[in-house]
Amino acid sequence: MKPNHILPTLGLAVGLASPAIAGCFPPTEPVVTLDFGSRYVAEDASRATIDDESNAAVNAALAPVDDFIRDLAFAANTVTRHGAPEAALADCVVARIAAWAWADALSDLGSLTAQLSVGGRLAGIAEAYRQVRPFAEINHRTAAIERWLEKRSAEQIDFWEKDATHGARRGNLRAWASLAIFQVADLTGDDAARLWAFASAARILCSAREDGSLPQETGRGKWGLHYQFHAIAPLVTLAARAAPTDPALMTICNGALPRAVTYALDDYANGGLRTAEYSGQVQTYFDGTQNLEPHAIAWVPAYLTLTSSDAASALAAKTETLANSKLGGDQRLLWQGTQP
Repeated sequence: MKPNHILPTLGLAVGLASPAIAGCFPPTEPVVTLDFGSRYVAEDASRATIDDESNAAVNAALAPVDDFIRDLAFAANTVTRHGAPEAALADCVVARIAAWAWADALSDLGSLTAQLSVGGRLAGIAEAYRQVRPFAEINHRTAAIERWLEKRSAEQIDFWEKDATHGARRGNLRAWASLAIFQVADLTGDDAARLWAFASAARILCSAREDGSLPQETGRGKWGLHYQFHAIAPLVTLAARAAPTDPALMTICNGALPRAVTYALDDYANGGLRTAEYSGQVQTYFDGTQNLEPHAIAWVPAYLTLTSSDAASALAAKTETLANSKLGGDQRLLWQGTQP
């Protein structure tokens, strides 16, 4: 297994060797470099018009990372479901992530878009690791993973504070970065990073209008409601993870998070009419462009640990599988037994 740039020392190369673990899923070559442009037509400042060729290039660049995260989520869910009897699989997940850590994966982000996109991927890796860590052997691999995650988190904080665009700082990609950094901080005990994640989530939530719509998302043409849902997923998950010790994200800015959720669910139930008013276009869920896929509402089980919602419960009841690999896979599994 070789990373996609040459490692400078033999010691690092030796560290990449993946152990032979019975039932372990195949390794994925560590992705060190990500460098791609925007999915959107350059002339569209609202980032609402997708360029098909650019979109395909972005998807191709991210595919190896996303495939890796799906493998991790599936294996981590198996460990979560069965516990100690799957200790070997937990060690497998740790070994696979450690190979990326030793390769310094995701360290060379050559474009603004790559910097914006990596947060959700770090969230998925960190959540898979969180699930298996109690059942895995704590050793040099776990230490390497945590150092690597801390390093990537620090770089993300630096990016969002210094280089991210004004609009992006209030948008869904910062929400995903906030979730990733919170998860890593929770694993490593980094209180400063944890506070940064809270502050970033609050910044996004406190931009919500009185009706719960997020201006940065609902202004994005026909994709406005789609991005409202996309922003909700990490914000709800962060709030649910934090709730046992700090429930503040449910009440901040006059209950902005439940208002944002209610807006999305109500507007979806009513044909996206309010978002169409904000954006000036019929929404993708109602113009034949796309359906509201299960992964887009996978956050509902986490939300139902925070509060009751007939609309959220009804939507989830219609969906057989609520899974999103960037949230750690099967959300019913991860949040079962934790409803208030």
